[in-house]
Amino acid sequence: MVALLSSYLFDDEPVHLNDFYWRAQDTTQQFWTLPYVPGKRYGNKPVYVLTSRKTASAAEEFAYNLKNLQRAVLIGETTAGGAHPFETYRIHPHFDAIIPTWRAINPVSGTNWEGTGVIPDIAVPQEDALKVAQIEAVQKILENPGGVSTKADKALLKEAQLLIKGLISIEDEGE
Repeated sequence: MVALLSSYLFDDEPVHLNDFYWRAQDTTQQFWTLPYVPGKRYGNKPVYVLTSRKTASAAEEFAYNLKNLQRAVLIGETTAGGAHPFETYRIHPHFDAIIPTWRAINPVSGTNWEGTGVIPDIAVPQEDALKVAQIEAVQKILENPGGVSTKADKALLKEAQLLIKGLISIEDEGE
């Protein structure tokens, strides 16, 4: 699923997302974006991914991959920090052992997020992440308004700009 979702954010040319090393078989499996996706790709438009300390599993890998490939801006809190898939072994009828059996290896960083989590580009409490992402997105559009063509788009952008100025001034006064 990570590869499928990521594929919408890149061009047709496959992009190496992540590897998983499986200790038991001493093999590494590579994961790449897909050359075909049903529907339209998102193109080179800005992407913002919201994270929290509850972001885990595939969502955590998705965030880590996009951050390392510099395809998204992560906004929010550091994620949970679980990069090693595991297997559960029954030791006793009342006791299980959870043993990591795989290890994620990012092709860009050569590391993963095990124990540290994925650190966002813009660290804010999770409840503020959406607002901050919206501000960042509108500011990005204002830096390059070439894609804004209709009068309705321009009016909406102007309204968003005024709203952001209001939000920023409110936040600045509270500091």
